[in-house]
Amino acid sequence: QVQLVESGGGLVQAGGSLRLSCVAFGRIFSIQDMGWYRQAPGKQRELVAVTTSGGSANYQDYVKGRFTISRDNAKKTVYLQMNSLKPEDTAVYYCKGTITTSPSPIGTDYWGKGTLVTVSS
Repeated sequence: QVQLVESGGGLVQAGGSLRLSCVAFGRIFSIQDMGWYRQAPGKQRELVAVTTSGGSANYQDYVKGRFTISRDNAKKTVYLQMNSLKPEDTAVYYCKGTITTSPSPIGTDYWGKGTLVTVSS
């Protein structure tokens, strides 16, 4: 059983910062991509940023220059540093990891339950 647990969400004023963390627990052989997604009220879940096991990262245009994704493979943790937050960043933020539980190149996607980020104007 693999679980992803997010933390770090909360209420912040526009222009402020938050740092989200996501830790993977369980019978893990390897972690491939890890990413952050978000879902605002009434909208579909969307990709925010993703990082590969090698450390490269990709971002959606609307967070470039404001958000930074990073990971600590030894701690099985991915982070999302969010700066210059805007009210439109308000959403539930979910962590997703592509994880193998055996020596196989094919991973399975696991999701956390999400952490709420609210940005007030």
